[in-house]
Amino acid sequence: MAKSVVILGTQWGDEGKGKIVDLLAHDVDAVVRYQGGHNAGHTLVIDGKKTVLHVIPSGVMTERARCLIGNGVVVAPHNLLKEIEGLEARGLDVRSRIGLSPACPVILACHEALDQARERARGKRAIGTTGRGIGPAYEDKVSRHGLRLADLADPQRLADKLDAVIDYHNFLLANYYDAKPVDGDAVRDDAARFGQILKPMFTDVTGDLHELRARGGRILFEGAQGSLLDIDHGTYPFVTSSNTTVGGVLTGAGVGPRDIDYVLGITKAYTTRVGGGPFPTELDDAAGRLMAERGVEFGATTGRPRRCGWLDAVAMRRMVKVNGVTGLCITKLDVLDPFPEVKICVEYEGVEAFPVGAEEWGRVKPVYETLPGWSGTTQGLTDASKLPAGARAYLDRIAELIEAPVHMLSTGPERDANVIFQHPFGH
Repeated sequence: MAKSVVILGTQWGDEGKGKIVDLLAHDVDAVVRYQGGHNAGHTLVIDGKKTVLHVIPSGVMTERARCLIGNGVVVAPHNLLKEIEGLEARGLDVRSRIGLSPACPVILACHEALDQARERARGKRAIGTTGRGIGPAYEDKVSRHGLRLADLADPQRLADKLDAVIDYHNFLLANYYDAKPVDGDAVRDDAARFGQILKPMFTDVTGDLHELRARGGRILFEGAQGSLLDIDHGTYPFVTSSNTTVGGVLTGAGVGPRDIDYVLGITKAYTTRVGGGPFPTELDDAAGRLMAERGVEFGATTGRPRRCGWLDAVAMRRMVKVNGVTGLCITKLDVLDPFPEVKICVEYEGVEAFPVGAEEWGRVKPVYETLPGWSGTTQGLTDASKLPAGARAYLDRIAELIEAPVHMLSTGPERDANVIFQHPFGH
């Protein structure tokens, strides 16, 4: 029986991970974010009320799970506090349940300014970042001059380190991007204040997880973005700045491979993408517009419209292998209910090796397999026996092509709208 389960996206993000984390969090002792930052957006619908989370793990909506934020997550203190205060205004006990790694890199106002200045400078070559400072903060981490949350909570360390970071970024902003520098005094004041507010939430996330594992506790690792946005394995450079694949769990939370019992790969029944970058199965026609309309395809963090297309089994099969996926959860199958036929990309024409980056992806031409649609609705179903035969055939074909079994099916945004063929925790 599984004790530690990883939930991650197998496409370009927005697969519906937050809802599944919320569903499974009722069975666990801790929910852990291990990478990314507040560029993520997990939308939960509980009793008809929508909640959008960005950094706080989706388990916060349950009463049991502790919410841990590992050192692989870049944290913008003002955004984290805003998120906490918004949940507290709804009567939720948040601060006592959050465990925050003091080793998390800090996103400062100068990171956000630099991120936005770069996107403007790229013009038509813009990557499509959220402009929230994620990339520059990870760059500072790798170059070893960035600040961590622990530095904010120590006045002397903060004084020793912060000015150099502000000066560096302001120099780039003013002299390279011809952009307005940030107010250094405001950044210093905010950093000191945030450090003292967040310090009571600091914990040794890695140590807590190993202790919990030793006690036989259940742990849920919550991925952000999707595998095709992985900095190493995605459509580079149109990717995010962290490892969104399963390796990010190990480095971002400090656990070992043997500490993971099950990997649940989340995928839509079709494919979407936000921002720039190649998208082989993208539909710029009535079918794509119908997917977007029925799926309400707008980014939870930015509100940007998502590009839509048929399911790409070639890309997903690769991500299943990269992540060692145990089982799949298919979401938004109901979006395809009215389609008389559905298509799956089964190969890339004339391509033998998997695409390395955006240039190779841009030359890909999808080869489709067409399946009949299904007469009937899948929305809100909870009984597998009531699935239309065509819908079941579509799921079976996905499993065959992607080489992973379908263990769950999400049939609507509500927490309980699911068909569970095999529970990740084995019950």
